[in-house]
Amino acid sequence: MTRRSGIITLTSDFGTRDAYVGAMKGVICSILPSARIVDITHEIRPQKVLEAAILLEAAYCWFPPGTVHVVVVDPGVGTKRRPLAVEADGQLFVGPDNGVLSAPLSGKRVRAHEITETSYELPYRSDTFHGRDVFAPAAGHLASGIEVDRLGADISGFVLLDLPKPVVKDDRIVGEILRTDRFGNAISNIPRSLLSRIGPGGYEVVASGQSFGKLRRRFQDVAEGESLPLTGGTGRIEIAVNGGSAAERWGLQAGDPIEIKPLSSDDRDA
Repeated sequence: MTRRSGIITLTSDFGTRDAYVGAMKGVICSILPSARIVDITHEIRPQKVLEAAILLEAAYCWFPPGTVHVVVVDPGVGTKRRPLAVEADGQLFVGPDNGVLSAPLSGKRVRAHEITETSYELPYRSDTFHGRDVFAPAAGHLASGIEVDRLGADISGFVLLDLPKPVVKDDRIVGEILRTDRFGNAISNIPRSLLSRIGPGGYEVVASGQSFGKLRRRFQDVAEGESLPLTGGTGRIEIAVNGGSAAERWGLQAGDPIEIKPLSSDDRDA
């Protein structure tokens, strides 16, 4: 049994303008008044399942064991797609079987269950708001300590998205831009930990055919307004502009290619 932390995270494409997120929180608190609810983000672009999967992967590892993560980006709500409750990596996950839970479901020790037990849902299940009627109550009950298998039978054959992975080719790493954040930083799928595979230090970063020069440590390593590659807070390589937006200046967007290669000894010392 996974000990519960009492923390429930929410990730969705609902935004905060409407009452959807508030309704989900109300359901959770009705079941578990002591729940600590953390909003990861509600600014996923509408129906962008892959974006939700990527952001969940970036965030959930920072939470303590026994946290329950609710992810609702669900263009198939009301159809035959299955609602899932998953135990993986010492944490629990609730969401639709459409790929949003690809990161935890790709692990080695996974227990996945279809949510079918109606006693853990709201009495009325709408066809358009399973976030409130199915996923929020499931999360509240899981956080209160019930075992995941009480929500329904275990399943296999769940939907897994092909999360973009970088590739090491000879002396370079080839990847792609995953997304741009609100600052206009273009975040790649290349973790800094992979750099040692191509050399001991000093790297050049090229994105969409444009060289952004030497990999830096901080924004202030270049003058204000200049572009630079660096390791961002996610631990991945990204393209940024000190005091500006790389997405706006260079038109970088999700899917654009990025490549990292070692600098020559002369360039490394420059």
